[in-house]
Amino acid sequence: MRTAKKLLCILVAVSVVFGSVGLFAYAQDSEKNYYYIDSVSGDDSNSGTDIDSPVKTLGGLKNLEIKPGTHFLFKNGGEYECAATLTCNGTKDNPIVISSYGDGKKAVLRTDERKEVLRLFDCSYITVSNLHIKAPNGGGIWVDTYNQTSEGIVIENVLFEDMQNYQVHSRDDFSNGAAAARAAVMVKGLPAKSRYAVNNMTIRNCEVYNCANGFMLWGSWNDEQAPWCEEEDIDPIYNKGMLVEGCYFHEMDAEAVVVGICDGALVTHCRSINCCQGGAELLENGEVDYFTAAMWFWGSVNSTIQYCEIAGQKNIGDGMAVDFDSYTHNCTYQYIYSHDNVRFMCNCPNHSGHHGNTVRYCLSVNDNKARSTTAVGAQGEHDFSFYNNTIVNCGEFQFKNLFNSYIVNNIIIPVDGATFAYDIDASRGNVFENNCYYNVMTPLVDLGAMNTVPGFAGTDYSDVNSFMLSKDSPLIGAGSAVGGVDKDFYENPIESNNIGCYSGTGVDTEYKGENIFQKIIRMIRNIFETLWHEIYVIFD
Repeated sequence: MRTAKKLLCILVAVSVVFGSVGLFAYAQDSEKNYYYIDSVSGDDSNSGTDIDSPVKTLGGLKNLEIKPGTHFLFKNGGEYECAATLTCNGTKDNPIVISSYGDGKKAVLRTDERKEVLRLFDCSYITVSNLHIKAPNGGGIWVDTYNQTSEGIVIENVLFEDMQNYQVHSRDDFSNGAAAARAAVMVKGLPAKSRYAVNNMTIRNCEVYNCANGFMLWGSWNDEQAPWCEEEDIDPIYNKGMLVEGCYFHEMDAEAVVVGICDGALVTHCRSINCCQGGAELLENGEVDYFTAAMWFWGSVNSTIQYCEIAGQKNIGDGMAVDFDSYTHNCTYQYIYSHDNVRFMCNCPNHSGHHGNTVRYCLSVNDNKARSTTAVGAQGEHDFSFYNNTIVNCGEFQFKNLFNSYIVNNIIIPVDGATFAYDIDASRGNVFENNCYYNVMTPLVDLGAMNTVPGFAGTDYSDVNSFMLSKDSPLIGAGSAVGGVDKDFYENPIESNNIGCYSGTGVDTEYKGENIFQKIIRMIRNIFETLWHEIYVIFD
C-alpha cells in the first residue's frame, strides 16, 4: 500500500528549503551502507540495513549515514512515494547508488505532486538504475548545481513513464526543473541558476514513454543568465562529456533530447518514435502554434548526434531530424535514419551564424510535410558540410544562406511537384560537387551533377537496405573522396567513393534505368513543375 507520508528528504543534506543546514553528515570510512525498502513485506520497525529486515516506507529509514558507496535499494514489485532532494557526493570508485533488488517488475518511484521524483543538487558520482519513475503531475529527475560542479552522475536502465503528456500551446518552461518542463530528466535549465557545470554525466539504456519531454541538457550561457542576449555577452560554461546512449523515446507530446550549451556531448544509438506529436495543426489564423523537434543542438560545440532513428514527428512548426540552433558550432549529425517526419532539416542560426557544422551519411525517407532548409535567416551556416546523404521523397529542399560550404555526394529526390531552391552567389564560396538529383531539375549551382535513376537495391521504402545501390548503379564510384569517417550509414567500411549514404561496391540486383524517351518526358515535366512553382510563389 502506498505510504501517505511524503518524503521530503531522503539521502539528503538539504531540507525542503534549498540551502538549509544538512541533516546528515558524511561518514569518512570506506565501508558501504545498504538500506532496503520493501513496500509489500517491509516493516518500519525494522532497521532497513539488512535484506531480511527491510523497512516498508522511505520514512521508516532511521539513523541514515550517507557516504561513498551507500546503496538505497527498493524491492521490485513495489511502489514508493518519493519527492526527494539529494545533496551529497560519492566517488568515482564508490558512487552512491539508488536502485532496486529482487524479482518482479521494476520498483516504481512516484510522486503525484508538481515536483520531481528526485532532485540531485550539487551531487557527484550518483548512480540511479533499474527503476520505474512516474510523475503524472510532475517530472522525473532534476540535476542542478548551485555551489559546485557536478561530476559522474549515471542514470541507466530506468523507465520514465506518465509525466504530463498532454497537448500544450507553447514551448515548455525549461528554467525551473523537470516538473515545470514536463521532462524525464532536466539538467540545470535555460536560463541556468549558476555558473557551475554538470560534467561526465551518462544516461544509458533508458526508456521514456508517455512523457511530454525526454532529456533536457543545459549548461550556462553567460554571467547574467540571459539566453537572449547580444553576441558580445555570450560567455558559456559548457557541460562537458555528456553521453546519452541506447535510449528509446516514444509516444511523446514534445521533444526527446536537447543538447544545450554542451561541449563534447554524444547522443548515440537512440530511437525517437512519434515524439513531437503536439502542434500538428496550424492555428485558425494560419500561424504556427509552437515549435518542437526531436533531437537538436542549442548553443553547443564539438558535439554529435549519431546512429539514431528519428521518425513520426508531427509538429508542423519544426518536426525535423536535423536542427542546429542558436550559435551552435562544429557539431555533427551522422548516420541518422529519419523518416515520416514533417521535414528533414531546418537550422536556425543567430548572431554571426553557425560555423563548422556537418551532416553526413544520413538517410531521409518521406520527410515531406514541409520545406527543409539549411539556414533560416541571413546569418547563415558557414563552413557547412553536407555530404553522402540520401534524401528520398522530401518536400521542397532549400540550400540557402550558406557560406564557404561543401555540398557533395548527395542523392536528392523530391516528391512530385516539390522543388529544389538555392542561392546563386559565387562570392559566397560554396561548392556543389558530384550530387545526384532525380524527379527535379538540376540546379544551376550544380550543373555538373547527375540527373538519373539512382539504382537503389530495393523498392520497399520502409526497409533501409533498399537504399543501398545496385552494383550497376551509375553512382557507384562516382563520388568524391571525403575524409572524416571510415564507415557508411550501414556501418560498413567505406570501400567505394559513391554518391549517397551507401559506400560499398554494390548489391547484386538489376539496375533499371530510363530510356531516352522516359528521361525527356520526365525532364519536361520537371521544367513545368518548376515554372508553376515560381509563378505560384510570385502571385501567392
